[in-house]
Amino acid sequence: MTIIITDQDVQRFLSMEECIEAMRVAFSDFADGKAANLPRMRYSVDTETLNKRYLANIQAGAVPSYGVAAVRAGSRFVKFEEVDGKQRVLHNPDPKNWTVIVLYDLDTAEPIAFLHENYISGIRVGATVGVAVQNLAKEDSEILGVFGSGAQAGPIVEAICSVRNIREVRVFSPTEKNREIFAAKYREKGLNTNAFPKPYMVVPGADIVACATNAAEPVFDSEQLENGQTLVTIVNSDVNGKRVEVDDGVFNRASRVVINDWDSVHANVQVELLEAIKQGVLREEAVHTLGDVVTKRAPGRTSSKEILYYKNNVGLGMQFAAAGGLVYKKMQGVPAKLEFPTDWLGSDAKS
Repeated sequence: MTIIITDQDVQRFLSMEECIEAMRVAFSDFADGKAANLPRMRYSVDTETLNKRYLANIQAGAVPSYGVAAVRAGSRFVKFEEVDGKQRVLHNPDPKNWTVIVLYDLDTAEPIAFLHENYISGIRVGATVGVAVQNLAKEDSEILGVFGSGAQAGPIVEAICSVRNIREVRVFSPTEKNREIFAAKYREKGLNTNAFPKPYMVVPGADIVACATNAAEPVFDSEQLENGQTLVTIVNSDVNGKRVEVDDGVFNRASRVVINDWDSVHANVQVELLEAIKQGVLREEAVHTLGDVVTKRAPGRTSSKEILYYKNNVGLGMQFAAAGGLVYKKMQGVPAKLEFPTDWLGSDAKS
């Protein structure tokens, strides 16, 4: 039988700590040549609605350690708006998320599960940040500065708090109501969280600075970065447009930059990296992949003074394979709420 794994199932069967370990395994296997991944493919087209575009987002990868391959077929709308004079991208204004992840068994090639994408997407981004922070941030990091209060910010805070003993979280978001709600939510969880009214107040004194926004322009001045800090960003560019959360000065300040995947930089034309290298702002030899850092092929933090920059430059199909495969395995023996015969999806190859 093929099962449908809902957001509620993922939330029930996948903890942040488990997902962090799954991401560590996936990136380690990728660096070792065991896991496979294709660069993300995106395309967008105009719709009949002004400032609204249809966006397809397709990712595929396999992680033999979890016995599955995954194909994520993203289908959504994006809208553009201006807030406080800055352009922002609003993802998925539709109240439904129509993106689907298909898991295939590596031994039989059969589709074994269809997954809702909403919850697993957020937790795998957070968990991957957790892996990066585990390897890059100072062991005694205590203060976390966060830009953003949306769907990605929460999992990132939770992941960082899973790998470092964070005693204070500072959050800025351009909408006062949103940042206050976010701060109140994490105070209720027992985390000392405060909303800040201005972005320049977040960075000074923080050990880790995490950007989890839908910004299309830098959210703070890189001159604010201090020795010993670890910086995290999650937005990236491709042929559909340039998006950045930080300015190019970050490349001058950071001792090293860590990314998820080099192939995607070129395949997706990630201009913020390619242009920085071309202009001499960023040295290519100062850029390493997360897999190489995890497997010790590349250095993590080597001193308490250096500034390290983790740029979560792309989502990878193998992340969905690892996290989805783990959830699928844990659901074995548990009656599935939604299932159907696998044969329904197979056609006769001999006809």
